[in-house]
Amino acid sequence: MLDRNNELTAWDRDHFFHPSTHMGSHARGETPTRVIKTGEGVYITDRDGRTSLDAFAGLYCVNVGYGRTEIAEAIAKQAKDLAYYHAYVGHGSEASITLSKMIIDRAPEGMSRVYFGLSGSDANETNIKLIWYYNNILGRPGKKKIISRWRGYHGSGVMTGSLTGLALFHNAFDLPRAPILHTEAPYYFRRPDRSMSEEQFSQYCADKLEEMILSEGPDTIAAFIGEPILGTGGIVPPPQGYWQKIQAVLQKYDILLVADEVVTGFGRLGTMFGSDHYGMKPDLITIAKGLTSAYAPLSGTIVSEKVWQVLVQGSDQMGALGHGWTYSAHPICAAAGVANLELIDKLDLVRNAGETGAYFRSELAKALGEHRHVGEVRGDGMMAAIEFVEDRDDRKFFDPSLKIGPQVSAALLERGVIGRAMPQGDILGFAPPLCLTREEADTVVKAAAEAIDSVFTKL
Repeated sequence: MLDRNNELTAWDRDHFFHPSTHMGSHARGETPTRVIKTGEGVYITDRDGRTSLDAFAGLYCVNVGYGRTEIAEAIAKQAKDLAYYHAYVGHGSEASITLSKMIIDRAPEGMSRVYFGLSGSDANETNIKLIWYYNNILGRPGKKKIISRWRGYHGSGVMTGSLTGLALFHNAFDLPRAPILHTEAPYYFRRPDRSMSEEQFSQYCADKLEEMILSEGPDTIAAFIGEPILGTGGIVPPPQGYWQKIQAVLQKYDILLVADEVVTGFGRLGTMFGSDHYGMKPDLITIAKGLTSAYAPLSGTIVSEKVWQVLVQGSDQMGALGHGWTYSAHPICAAAGVANLELIDKLDLVRNAGETGAYFRSELAKALGEHRHVGEVRGDGMMAAIEFVEDRDDRKFFDPSLKIGPQVSAALLERGVIGRAMPQGDILGFAPPLCLTREEADTVVKAAAEAIDSVFTKL
């Protein structure tokens, strides 16, 4: 076993180009290779026999937990019956058609059709193209700019990386590209004026958005995209009244709303969709991760009836839509999605995400809320974050070179729990599988408290 692990480590360093990785450090062996072998519930085990409680559900995505044989069996059956056929020109499979119906049944009011892809990034690429197509069909060729938010995450392609508002995804890639714009992040903890109430800060964000729209010209702004709750940008819930105020501005200037629900879709906030949770009325919804709980790669764009009618008008004028992916609505992935959504219902995971998530955040706040270097414990549903500060009273942040977040994340892993050091700040994030129990939540809280104490004691 040791020889095999050493061989895999060597192959990994010599041949595997990892995403979101410090390439030099990994290739030189300065950072570890961890080969994950099995998973069960909220736990993963590597080839060395080390078991960790995965309190980030992979990358917010293993909603039902690991080792669900129901999904594995559905994948195997579909692979035997029909491993692949395309979805072009009206073709489909029983799984893809069934999954489309299941998604619309669960989606917010007013949604009509689902276009399938493989990742959240390609789903947002689809959104961009549909937004441009929509305005061309309506005779508005100048209405093409899309407003995103700083600290938002919407993918890492050329255009989706431009939508993303994090420096890590722009540096040295010549991003962001036009016609993408960025407005204020709804990050109450980092508000410019600490005297603002949440409602006042929400109004400030809406005012900044309207200023941008008026400066650019309302006839040039096509859409606004936002995650219901900021994810990779720090797990930041919107301040009170935020989405209501933002939507009022968008409606005033006839601007489409895209809800990026790659993280929040299918239960993570204790509702089936984050749009319902926060009172959003989107025109397009991006889905991925929780759609299959990452048992197979699948994403989607959910199109509202309003947008769909314009797309139909476009086909009547111009013929077939010139957009498609080879693996759109892949039968194996769709079968995984059907089994996954059935399991979410059967296990009552949406309710558990809300109730156990609230317990988890409450216990984190009790254990760490008064720590001298914890500026905020925040979150919603089965999402939580701890933000570290050098000085609580002055809201003074640590020098980024100290890498406090990564240090705490590493100390947490030493205690058998996986949390994520979020980019662009000293923030430890949690997004466990939706099947997390209260006892498992207690394990995470205890490990987090010990990890934090160990880092700041050394500091």
